[in-house]
Amino acid sequence: MFETIRYDVADGIATITLNRPDRLNAFNPTMAQELIAAFDRSDADDLVRVVIVTGEGRGFCAGADLEAGADTFNYAVRDGGPISADGSIDWSHAEVRDTGGRVTLRIFNSLKPVIAAINGPAVGVGITMTLPMDIRIAADGAKIGFVFARRGIVPEAASSWFLPRLVGISKAMEWCATGRVMLADEALAGGLLRSVHAPDALLDTAREIAREIAENTAAVSVSLTRQMLWRGLGMSHPMEAHRIDSRAVYARGRSADAGEGVTSFLEKRAPIYPDKVSQDMPGFYPWWEEPAWR
Repeated sequence: MFETIRYDVADGIATITLNRPDRLNAFNPTMAQELIAAFDRSDADDLVRVVIVTGEGRGFCAGADLEAGADTFNYAVRDGGPISADGSIDWSHAEVRDTGGRVTLRIFNSLKPVIAAINGPAVGVGITMTLPMDIRIAADGAKIGFVFARRGIVPEAASSWFLPRLVGISKAMEWCATGRVMLADEALAGGLLRSVHAPDALLDTAREIAREIAENTAAVSVSLTRQMLWRGLGMSHPMEAHRIDSRAVYARGRSADAGEGVTSFLEKRAPIYPDKVSQDMPGFYPWWEEPAWR
């Protein structure tokens, strides 16, 4: 079904593998569309509890496919674009939208937690696509770079929103302004990565984290928590969080999952949570208005 990725599900874990190894899994418009479709699929499948994203071969993602040469980032060469006959630009035109940003916004909205298993080079969009993922681990020796300024462009994929929130403004500016390629150990020290592993242990570690989530927690609770934490990053006052927390605790406290969570704990057995993300999210969800492109 997919040309540039693989999508596999086992034991409650969906694994999305970037699959253009001959190009170090370089990102192109087809991959963007397929990643969006894969996250649509994982959200719709109640059997999927966690998503892992990794790369085929020796790379995670080498960034944008540079096959078009100097015009790689020149969207103006496309037909039917935002440039009028008089040379003026319609900045709200759909063709102005950054393709990587469409992908990261879709991942941001994921109903399931997402783990990035960075198995090799991840530069440009190859690293910015991981920023809305919840946990990032990398192979020892993996190279990571926010190289945009060295290509004459700027950070994309909404990374100007994500990166400072993950590592702080000073570190984000240093990495983007220098555009240097760093090893995974520096990204770990800077707070971008959870951990670094031997290459042959990377996927096993990702699956171990995923299984801990899938086997022990309530799917609806994890889904709500993911949105509460990410969207809380944009809140202006803790009262906003208090409103959402209170509604969520009230709704979850009345759920079959809460009864099962307490009962299984008291009975010292593994829980079997009945609620499904597809049908049991609380009535106040979603509590935000999705901003439109303009």
